[in-house]
Amino acid sequence: MPSLRDLAELVRAPAALSVPGDVVAGAAAADTLDARVPGLAGASVLLYWAGMAANDWADRELDARERPERPIPSGRVSPGFALGLSAGLTAAGIGLAGLAGGRRALAVAVPLAGAVWAYDLRAKNTAAGPAVMAACRGLDVLLGASRGRVVRAVPAALTVAAHTYTVTELSRREVSGATRALPAATLAGTAAVAAAAVARPRRRPPSPAGGSLPTDAAAGSARPGWRALAPAALAGWYGLRYGRAQARVAADPQASRVRAAVGAGITGLPALQGALVARAGAAPLGVAVAAAAPLARRLARWVSPT
Repeated sequence: MPSLRDLAELVRAPAALSVPGDVVAGAAAADTLDARVPGLAGASVLLYWAGMAANDWADRELDARERPERPIPSGRVSPGFALGLSAGLTAAGIGLAGLAGGRRALAVAVPLAGAVWAYDLRAKNTAAGPAVMAACRGLDVLLGASRGRVVRAVPAALTVAAHTYTVTELSRREVSGATRALPAATLAGTAAVAAAAVARPRRRPPSPAGGSLPTDAAAGSARPGWRALAPAALAGWYGLRYGRAQARVAADPQASRVRAAVGAGITGLPALQGALVARAGAAPLGVAVAAAAPLARRLARWVSPT
């Protein structure tokens, strides 16, 4: 039986801190922040862990050559156990989504699970890989919005998807190293993502109270002070940390720096999600979401997020 640390390494446990913010950002954009959001966030985490386990199962032969220290090639986790765990986590994630959000959540969770498995089993090593992974993250945001008007969360979903595209492109060079052109391109993308996180989409009048948690936008007119500055501050934090890591790759594109940039992209995502939540009018909640970023970085010293 694998140890707890082996399982944590298999599913990249610390990286899951980057996941709940997707759902929160979607719910904030759709004005559906309520008591069901934690259940949807939990479903999202389960599907993420399922994808990580399936990823290592699918890559077991490649990892035996390039990363023999990983759980499966090192013999600490058997391939059958990893595959079974992934299938179980997928079923649990879909089931929890249905319990928390009903049929509308299932209508997003099922395609999300399908996209996760499609990436791991088919798309990952193709030119479509980054786009499929970006779609997974975009659907994750829409899962949070599934109980409201999903269209309102599309800008947030596209922003997170664009960030994910840059991280995935870099991750494909974690072993071989990159050319200087790649981090230059992803850095430009990161700047665009940070700007998009600050740009406020056209908002509708606040919906009548219907069980939703209040947001700053729903409380009346825009409030002055730190709440107004929170989206830019959080987006700047995201852009600075992730961008600095990519700049180091551009200066010296060796594999270790690429891995560090990928890790910065994963652990820095909560700051971007927090900016999106704050932009939707829930600045205190956005700051709370962003607080997962430094925690993820600390945990990454124990278990690698890549």
